[in-house]
Amino acid sequence: LEMEGNQITLDSFEKGTDNPTFSFEGEERHYEERGGPSGDSKEERRGEGQGRFSSYCRKALQPASKAKHFCKAHATVFRKVILGLLGVAYLCYFIAACYLNFQRAIALVVMTAVVVFFICWRFFKKYCGAKVLLLLRPVGKCFQKSWPWLKWLMGVALLAGLIVWLALDTGRNPEQLISLGGFCVLVLFLFACSKHHSAVSWRAVFWGLGLEFLLGLFILRTTPGIQVFQWLGDQVQVFLGYTTAGSSFVFGNTLIQDVFAFQSLPIIVFFSCAMSVLYYLGIMQWVIVKISWLLQLSMGTASTETLSVAGNIFVGQTEAPLLIRPYLADMTLSEVHAVITGGFSTIAGSVMGAYIAFGIDAGSLIAASVMAAPCALAMSKLMYPEVEESKFKGKTNVRIDSGQERNILEAASNGAAASVVLVANIAANLIAFLAVLEFINSALHWFGSLVDIEDLTFQMICSYVLMPVAFLMGADWADSPVVAELLGIKIFLNEFVAYQQLATYRKNRLSGLEEWDGNRKQWISERAETITTFALCGFANLSSIGIILGGLGSIAPQRKGEFASVVVRALVTGICVTMLNACLAGLLYVPVEVGDCATFFSSANFSSTSYTIYTCCKQLFASSVLENGTLSFTGSWAGQAESVLWLTECCGHYNHTSC
Repeated sequence: LEMEGNQITLDSFEKGTDNPTFSFEGEERHYEERGGPSGDSKEERRGEGQGRFSSYCRKALQPASKAKHFCKAHATVFRKVILGLLGVAYLCYFIAACYLNFQRAIALVVMTAVVVFFICWRFFKKYCGAKVLLLLRPVGKCFQKSWPWLKWLMGVALLAGLIVWLALDTGRNPEQLISLGGFCVLVLFLFACSKHHSAVSWRAVFWGLGLEFLLGLFILRTTPGIQVFQWLGDQVQVFLGYTTAGSSFVFGNTLIQDVFAFQSLPIIVFFSCAMSVLYYLGIMQWVIVKISWLLQLSMGTASTETLSVAGNIFVGQTEAPLLIRPYLADMTLSEVHAVITGGFSTIAGSVMGAYIAFGIDAGSLIAASVMAAPCALAMSKLMYPEVEESKFKGKTNVRIDSGQERNILEAASNGAAASVVLVANIAANLIAFLAVLEFINSALHWFGSLVDIEDLTFQMICSYVLMPVAFLMGADWADSPVVAELLGIKIFLNEFVAYQQLATYRKNRLSGLEEWDGNRKQWISERAETITTFALCGFANLSSIGIILGGLGSIAPQRKGEFASVVVRALVTGICVTMLNACLAGLLYVPVEVGDCATFFSSANFSSTSYTIYTCCKQLFASSVLENGTLSFTGSWAGQAESVLWLTECCGHYNHTSC
């Protein structure tokens, strides 16, 4: 299209060239050709005004348009300058924090070191990775040739080392052998129930159990592991404590202190919001992919099932399959079984926050979720081995959906809104299951009274039926009925109710109550408490069958029948995975030393009780000897001048013959 000899194109418009028709010179030529303007026409005058206005606007916007094009052309430079300024500012802040108080800044140092390591690793992999792989290729070929006999040598060496370590370690605490026996019994049970015994991938089984053992050893036995997970647990508790700011504003301080629904359930809303923000930023996807890469590399499992199981560490049984939504329709039954087992073997991060609010140890919950991932994948391949040709074996380019949110505020809002359904579901389930439990107990009590069996309840039945299982996990025989009772509630009702009751036992112990109130146990030992925390950490209960089938069925409706065919087997596997975790916790648990009770008593406040006061009072009672009306003490208490005073204080809280 040409007008007065000038061609109008999109390029000329983007560069700011005016349309000559709407310039003043163009208007004059236009009027001259038509014999001048007719001053009486309102339409022409309006057209003149619009033409002038368009020309003015276009000329006024030319600087802004040029600035925009300049910014686009130099966007990379601007980005580097801004990142450089931010890096310099953070470096100054980091130096100042370390200079003022290095001990206080240790957490900042660790986080900075981790970030710097991964940034350096990324640049190294990008610019030097190919060269390093080329240099190491001869070593890799030599290793591949030697691997057939080297793997057997390494296996024998590791097995011998494990046997020696167990012999030395369990020599001090023989009760740990019970947990080891329970671990072996559960693995043999799953192998006996295997779908295809001859097709079991022993590489996946041994690597999965080995990773679980190494994680447990690091978390429960090494000083860095204990400190790291204790620190993580403390930080999670502090982070979840911020929920009070929102819930107290909405519900008031009185309700959040006295009412469970307003105290614990808002934590789920806050945690879900935080997780949604982390997903939007890509942090969760990065962590899940790295964990999945490690599991896939060591165990040789398919990328899709490994990715879903790794995601279960952080999200729930219906959210993790969404990570592999495009691939679920083409996965084999063994892979589907692994996906469902992963969901049954772990808990979601959001409900973990509620359990921490109950008073359950945060470090144990985090450790149980992390340890369950490799174990779930291993036991799934033992229970339902792969006999089909997988489309995803060795595939590494499986992508995770990053969501549809356009900004961080939308991600936070969507996360909070999505949690409302979960909160309502938990509240409804608690009301229903506690009511059903009370009805069952009432019915059993009535049936028992007809044959002179007093206090027959669902908990009592579970305590007798599952007591051997609780004992095999490592609980003392005296604590086994309580552990079995909680295990039964978790399997047949849900873990939320079980954790609530475990929190009551834990609170009683920390408050320093008597262990027995008549024939009823008021709390269980720290060892049994830790074992129970691990055993309950999973969604493996009967009510979860409908939840997981509904979630998977909405993703791949054409495979609902296949999902239903493996769900019961996956449920049994998930229950065994949580028990295996509990056995490992019992095997690696080290009793916490109370310390010098005399030193503790010298500065103790006896106005209230605690577990330490209870333990030291029991030691004092055991050392007291009453002969012919004369009270004396043995052991370290004999040389303490205030032993009688401390005994009097202990007798004020606890009953004993010495009192």
